[in-house]
Amino acid sequence: MTATTAMTTTDPRHRGLSVRARITASVALLVTLALAGAGLIVYAVELNRVDAATTRETEQELDEFARLREEGVNPETGAPFEVEGLLVTFLRRNVPDDDELLVAWVDGKPRAHFPKDPLVDSTQFRAAVERLAVDGGTTYLDTAAGELRITSQPVRQDTARGTVEGALLVVSYLDEDRAELRSTMRTYTIVAGLLALLVTLVAAWQSGRLLAPLTRLRHATGAVSATDLSARLPESGNDDISALTRNFNDMLARLEQAFSDQRQFLDDAGHELRTPLTIIGGHLELLDESDPAEVEQTRRLALDEVDRMSRLVGDLILLAKHDRPDFLTLEEVDVDTLTEDILAKASALADRDWHLDAATPGTWRLDPQRVTQAMLQLCDNAVGHTAPGDRIAVGSAEVGGTLRLWVRDTGPGVPAEDRERIFERFARGSETGSGDRPGLGLGLAIVSAIATAHGGTVGVEDATPPGARFTITLPARRDPHEGEAWPAS
Repeated sequence: MTATTAMTTTDPRHRGLSVRARITASVALLVTLALAGAGLIVYAVELNRVDAATTRETEQELDEFARLREEGVNPETGAPFEVEGLLVTFLRRNVPDDDELLVAWVDGKPRAHFPKDPLVDSTQFRAAVERLAVDGGTTYLDTAAGELRITSQPVRQDTARGTVEGALLVVSYLDEDRAELRSTMRTYTIVAGLLALLVTLVAAWQSGRLLAPLTRLRHATGAVSATDLSARLPESGNDDISALTRNFNDMLARLEQAFSDQRQFLDDAGHELRTPLTIIGGHLELLDESDPAEVEQTRRLALDEVDRMSRLVGDLILLAKHDRPDFLTLEEVDVDTLTEDILAKASALADRDWHLDAATPGTWRLDPQRVTQAMLQLCDNAVGHTAPGDRIAVGSAEVGGTLRLWVRDTGPGVPAEDRERIFERFARGSETGSGDRPGLGLGLAIVSAIATAHGGTVGVEDATPPGARFTITLPARRDPHEGEAWPAS
């Protein structure tokens, strides 16, 4: 019996909260903390204001009592105040606030109070004020009705019967004033909660909108594979994320081009190297080692094919690297001197009537070695399609802000249907001249690659007198790869 155990693995890329969720949670937390902190500060300030107002009201009552005491005469009888009469008179003449209770305390007992309140008769209250009525001051008392603030103003009077002690007690019900503040804070809490919820929803929506390009970027990266790099992201806006989107698309384009060049190189190499290897292998299999002449012939053939393979690999490598920024080494070059040097080097290729059509003065920013390589390739192509004594001309001119370099021959020319195809890899013209010789089919592709690397073009047209005129056109003096970077190989 075989037991099968199912194991579940968690993809680490799917762990944790998304960026949108973290941003929303951070905004919600910050807003909540800010509103809560503001509420606590407001509550503390308002609570202090309420307590200060209660203190002022109590001090106002005590000040009025002090003035009445200073008068010393009962306005109703005209006689000097007694302690109990002073306290009762003050209670009759003053109306306390809604949250106040005035108590006339004489000889350890409440003799009068206003308004009526059962608190005065409670044991808890009497125990709290018994000592306070003698010493004066303020105390706080927690009762079923809430927290009380009790302030005492003692009064003593010596009489023939002895010392009479009394006190004016001002009792403030703190919870009544604080209840309004608590009601206000409850309203603030509800409003703050709704506001925090609204800000959170807006933050979630806004962060989702701003991060939408990153989401598309993530999906695009998931769609990219080694065999398909064609995915692109829609570009819109001018913010940082839009710039990232454009950079990502540019990176995909470069990767796609690099993979395409790599596949093209492998396909071309595999296709073109197969023939010389087959030739060498076939001759080696049939080689008669006892025949010196056959051995020598096979050796020369093998060396010739090896040389051809070496040139083929070199050309393929050059084509594979043509779109890299480091393919060119740009510098300011005297165009007339460059044109004359090209003609001097080309004249050694074959016995032809070499001629200089024109050499424009001035300087141009280009890679002199690559341009020379391209021009010599065109000259070699012209040699292959002409006979000894035919004219081949080289020239240069500045036309409309562009530099034109050309090679003109008096060969059979290029048919119109072949004028674009011949610049492709391994393409050959359908017609040949009297001087035609076999080639690898990469020469004109290299010329096109060098022109493209300079930001230019190459084309062919009919020449006068009859023949072909190949022209390389280079744009204004600038670095076509300025600002780009390429990893070193």
